[in-house]
Amino acid sequence: MAKDPADSKDAAAPPTVDATRWAQHMQDIAARSQRLVSDFLARQAADPQVGMSDPLAIGSAFLDMTTQMMASPTKLMEAQLGLWQDYMTLWQTAARRMMGEDDVAPLAQPEKGDRRFKDEAWSENQVFDYIKQSYLLTARWMRHVVNDVEGLDPKTAAKVDFYTRQFVDALAPTNFVATNPEVLRETLESGGENLVKGLEHLLEDLERGKGQLRIQMTDDTAFEVGVNVAATEGKVIYRNELMELIQYSPRTEKVFERPLLVIPPWINKFYIMDLRPKNSLVRWLLDQGHTVFMISWINPDEKLAGKRFEDYMQEGPLTALDIVRKVTGQPTVNAIGYCLGGTLLGATMAYMAAKGDDRITSATHFVTMLDFVEPGDLGVFIDSQTLEMLDRKMAEVGYLDGSEMATTFNMLRANDLIWSFVVNNYLLGKDPFPFDLLYWNSDSTRMPAAMHSFYLHEFYEKNRLKDPGAITLEGVPIDLGKVKVPSYFISTLEDHIAPWRSTYRGVHLYSGPTRFVLSGSGHIAGIINPPNPDKPKYGYFLNSRKPKDPAAWLKGATKNEGSWWPDWQKWVSSFTGPLVEARQPGSKDFPPLEDAPGSYVRIRV
Repeated sequence: MAKDPADSKDAAAPPTVDATRWAQHMQDIAARSQRLVSDFLARQAADPQVGMSDPLAIGSAFLDMTTQMMASPTKLMEAQLGLWQDYMTLWQTAARRMMGEDDVAPLAQPEKGDRRFKDEAWSENQVFDYIKQSYLLTARWMRHVVNDVEGLDPKTAAKVDFYTRQFVDALAPTNFVATNPEVLRETLESGGENLVKGLEHLLEDLERGKGQLRIQMTDDTAFEVGVNVAATEGKVIYRNELMELIQYSPRTEKVFERPLLVIPPWINKFYIMDLRPKNSLVRWLLDQGHTVFMISWINPDEKLAGKRFEDYMQEGPLTALDIVRKVTGQPTVNAIGYCLGGTLLGATMAYMAAKGDDRITSATHFVTMLDFVEPGDLGVFIDSQTLEMLDRKMAEVGYLDGSEMATTFNMLRANDLIWSFVVNNYLLGKDPFPFDLLYWNSDSTRMPAAMHSFYLHEFYEKNRLKDPGAITLEGVPIDLGKVKVPSYFISTLEDHIAPWRSTYRGVHLYSGPTRFVLSGSGHIAGIINPPNPDKPKYGYFLNSRKPKDPAAWLKGATKNEGSWWPDWQKWVSSFTGPLVEARQPGSKDFPPLEDAPGSYVRIRV
């Protein structure tokens, strides 16, 4: 049974406080706080964005929502009445519990997977149970009210819903000292030491972000690229302004004749596919017998502001195809593209189809959007006013800072990627736990201004990639319908970044044979899900039929246990060619430049 903070034995005799150390703590905190405030005010005075009262058009979206809501006051009154009725019922159930009834069913329960209320006190202590249910009822009411407003255009409705969720998540009782039983216990037992340490963590995060809050999600000192993450053996065999090309050392005596080229996104770094030996996709591919080439993108600065999407295509996969052919002697490859890397792969294959270039034999798309009509929550950030603001920002410095991208992605899962760390780091005063995935997640990258503006406007805002001839790359109008390459699409059920119902549309854009597989979990965990017979996770759905409606595809799909990786290996084996002698990295014309993972991946924001 959970220990009620008010009943703590330690509450009667709190730990002795070292007054001298406490005073020094507070003096240091005051000095650092004053410096941060002064720096913040100076930056605000110099920042042209300060003059923009609503750069993301949030206020105007809620004004539109309020206007439409007032046009139908009856619905609002009905919702308000329903909330008051729920409150009255909650009062009654709480009173029954306080009078000793044990079988009182809760009026509101957290959604499955909501870990905020995992502490036993939220259920066993009547006061905290009441606080929890009151919050859940109010949150449900707020979401219902804003989602029930008629007459809003879809973009405005999506923006209102998204920021309402942000507001609701921020107000959760778990985020405050006085209403979080775990924090109260820790405060009583430590004599408030957790709050002092939490304040120090907050100041450290503000200092690291130069006045902006950069929450430390993991112990960065626990990891080193090339040592205990991104440590699979290989060599960098080529380098240009945008990428290094890594060829990994073979792990089998024989390898497949046709090599494998992997194109990661440049919004993140490639080593999500090479974290640790037990979950490294790169290592697993080598163990299957593939000769793996990996593109490692540069973390660009202002010198590369003018790099275009076409430059990423020419200096990335097209150049890599040339190098792979010269190093291995093989004229064709199997290719994998992850997220934005998959979008680039699709655009590149359309360009190659127009040029009569057939160097890609098979293509695999990890959580890849080719049709952006339903971009999920990211669509909230895609409107003319927001894009205009981003264009101005990028024009000033030459790139979009990686930390801004990271904040956007974290907001898509705010309870897991923001508020859980607020509670752990600032309220409980705990140090972040060392976790390789979160280390990678915090290792963000910049976006060159020219490329990112094109990508946001042409792909997200105007959704032109799916339309034949609507986008021109290097003077060539491209048409995804001309792509005849056999393609494997793997998406994930809970993806907030590339929703599977959008990625599914890609199977109908190519004219070649396609296979669509849906893994459980999200954008990362659903993809980086190695086979583990002892602990199979997530599973995956298969359906050989491909109806236009993604819901119909899922309804007719069969769920399989474990990892989707073996399914992909079985599929790609039709395109690998026979076994040949293993190849060591590099060649006479392309001698190794340095050990993997190379230099570009080490450039941190």
